[in-house]
Amino acid sequence: MSRWVLHVDMDAFYAAVEVQEDPALKGRPVIVGGTGKRGVVASASYEARGFGARSAMPAGQARRLCPHAVFLPPNFPLYHRYSEHLHRIFRSYTGLVEGIALDEAFLDVTGCGTLFGPPGDMAAQIRERVAGELGLTCSIGAGPNKLIAKLASESAKPRAGSPGTGPVPGPGIVVVKAEEVLGFLWPLPVGALWGVGPASNERLRRLGVFTVGDLAALPELAVAAALGKANGQSLHALAWGRDERAVVPDRAPKSIGHEETYPQDLTERAELERRLVAMCDSVAQGVRAHGMVARTVVLKLRYGDFTTITRSHSFPSPQSTGPAFWKAAQALLDKLDLRNGARLLGVSASGLVPGEAAPSEQLQLELSPLEGRRYDRAGTASADWGPASRAVDAVRARFGDSAVVPATAVERPAGPRSA
Repeated sequence: MSRWVLHVDMDAFYAAVEVQEDPALKGRPVIVGGTGKRGVVASASYEARGFGARSAMPAGQARRLCPHAVFLPPNFPLYHRYSEHLHRIFRSYTGLVEGIALDEAFLDVTGCGTLFGPPGDMAAQIRERVAGELGLTCSIGAGPNKLIAKLASESAKPRAGSPGTGPVPGPGIVVVKAEEVLGFLWPLPVGALWGVGPASNERLRRLGVFTVGDLAALPELAVAAALGKANGQSLHALAWGRDERAVVPDRAPKSIGHEETYPQDLTERAELERRLVAMCDSVAQGVRAHGMVARTVVLKLRYGDFTTITRSHSFPSPQSTGPAFWKAAQALLDKLDLRNGARLLGVSASGLVPGEAAPSEQLQLELSPLEGRRYDRAGTASADWGPASRAVDAVRARFGDSAVVPATAVERPAGPRSA
């Protein structure tokens, strides 16, 4: 099976988020950071880049280049919220997601083609979801390893236009197949390779090395003599497109939760149950997206006077389906007094363990109604929800999270049912 890695890089992330939050900024040069005398630019919109402003530039220099730019202080809590949503999109395609920064990640999508199609189609789906759900744009590179995917995403990015103009669009997606690697890689400047800094670049120039192809043409021993054995061997391998580094997933979360705060205290149990169904479904999807199962479900309730209580249920065997979480959370909610109204309601899954470390679903023959099997009103067990949940995940990954929702969570209009 061919290995495929995607590198997703958001376009001018911080500045783009600010524009998304305040549409009045659209089309204007926006610079995030640099608001103090000694500040530096954290992000510049493509309109600002047209005047020469760029990330890591001293604020004074950016102001001289683009005095009419809108300078904004960074809002990292806001950027984190966008990043969390972004990574949820990534994890709906693969559990092998390595976050490099808030706005950048590697995804190992080897073997995901059965569900989502070839890498180019996956990249298009991700870009479409990022645009639809976040209102932002990203550039994606696809290749047989991390090096090629990273360089491909750089080739996919838009460029700054002339001063006073917007960005010059890039292709958005660049796919480099294994047989195309050297043709893509060798014309690039040697400084494009990881590990080639200013000093290394100067040494290579003295050897007549200007492109990656020039470096590949040198004997490995010559490169090692110029740059040191370890660095020389590594760079020579990269020049031939060889990069064996794995995509290392982010550290597994200890818990995954969802909660809602209401503008008016809710007292209707049926309404809270409806909302709880949707939350349990969202939490279960997050658990599965991480390749995990949960030992415990925790219900959180905050009353109008800010008194907060939590209740938990531990499963005999770990679970990852919405119905299992919902049955447990509903049983906990049934025991709580709602006469004073709920200001906040939340549910979380904890005691997370990798799905492959949990007992097989086929071996769970004696599950209670709180576990991962469906029961009718007579208490008779029917089909397991695991396969259905995985099918729902696949549909949502392709068509969006709203494509399939629990019927119980849908708000029904008042009045008699039609025949």
